[in-house]
Parts: sequence; C-alpha cells; structure tokens
Amino acid sequence: MGNGALSGAVIAVAGAGGPAGRAALLRLAEAGATVIGADNDPERLAEAVDAARYAHGGSTVVGDTVDLLDLQSTRDWAERIEKDFGHVDGLVHLVGGWRGSETFTKTVLDDWDLLELLLIRTVQHTTLAFHEALQKSERGRYVLISAAGASKPTAGNAAYSAAKAAAEAWTLAMADYFRKAGIAEGADGATSAAAILVVKALVHDAMRAERPNAKFAGFTDVKDLAESIVDVWDRPAGEVNGNRLWLTEKP
Repeated sequence: MGNGALSGAVIAVAGAGGPAGRAALLRLAEAGATVIGADNDPERLAEAVDAARYAHGGSTVVGDTVDLLDLQSTRDWAERIEKDFGHVDGLVHLVGGWRGSETFTKTVLDDWDLLELLLIRTVQHTTLAFHEALQKSERGRYVLISAAGASKPTAGNAAYSAAKAAAEAWTLAMADYFRKAGIAEGADGATSAAAILVVKALVHDAMRAERPNAKFAGFTDVKDLAESIVDVWDRPAGEVNGNRLWLTEKP
C-alpha cells in the first residue's frame, strides 16, 4: 500500500464503527493512509477495523475507544495519534444520529438535547483537538458529513436540521482559521482545509437487503461517500476549504 494516493498520510475517523465509517476505513486504507478509527462501541469498532485490515493487509488500521463528548479525552486522542505517528493529516467526522417528528408542533425538545451532543458537541471537540496538528500538516483536512436538510429544513426535522446547520457553521469557522493561518504563513490562502460533504441521506447494502423494493432516490451509497472523502485530499486546499461539496441535488 506504500504507493497509494494517500501514502504516508495519517487520518483519524470519528464514528468509525457505523456503515459509513466502515466504508471510509476501507477506502482510506486502500488509498495507502494510516487510519485511526474511533467509536463509542468497542465491538462495532473492532469489527470495522478488522474488516479494513483484512481487506488491505499492507495498511495500518487501528481503533481507539474515545469519548468524543469529553474534550480532554478527544484532545488526548489527537495528541496520542501525533505522538505515535509523527503527524496528523486528517479528521473525518462521521458521528451521526437522527431524531424527527411527525409535524413541527410535535417536536420533542429532548431530541435536541441528544442531537446537540452527537452532531454539534463532537464537532466542537474534534475541531478544537485536531486544529493545530491539521494546520501543521502539508495536506491537513477536516471533513464533515452533513445533510441537505441543513440548508432547507422540513417541519418534522427541526432539531436535526438545526443541529446540522450549527455543525456546518462551526466547521466553516474552522475553515476561516485555516485561511487566515495560511495567509499569516505567507501562503496564498489556506494550506489546510475544512470541507463539508452534503448528502440527502446515506444508504448501504444492509438497508437495500432489508427493503429490496425501495428506490432510495437521491441517497448516497456509503462506498461513494468514502470515495468522495478521499477526493478531498486529491483537490487543492483552497478549492475545498470552506466549501459545501454537494453529493446530492441542492434543495
């Protein structure tokens, strides 16, 4: 795997145990990166890491059980990666969660309490923990996976869409940090980047097996998402920094 497109890169994946995380681990390993996955479910994480190791035996793929809701634990994780591997070139944020309601008036604010933790707080903690290492990297990337609903919320998805929109705003603030840091270092703009990949929703093989007649119109397959994640490193930092990269139709 030494001659892959991401050969030598060290990339962390938050939320690595789910279907999208598993696909990302596989594709990043295939591209030659050293991949460090984190998840709050040790068993699910171990299965995802083992699958990537088995598929790409020449790659280094490891898993860490990290409490991303704890800022110090997240910072310790970032520092441990940099100490163990010498540098950090990316953080892919795949921590998800969804809560919705039948109508706007039936919104349950307890749903917001959960989504604020999963979709916003984990973004805050990972950006604050990894920003310095990513800025030092010659190809640092922070990749947030977001949803089209953040730009056009529906009545029954108020809490989810608001949480996604807040996560996007936080990520765009990080992009501005990268831009200004690049200028301060004498570069023409950003040398590292924070980018947002926007999907309508995700689909994977198990979902298709459960619902063989479903069309999943506009959904992004997790394998295609993983390909788009790798593509963020193939493009210049200035081209992706602070941008929403749409993998579905804009609403």
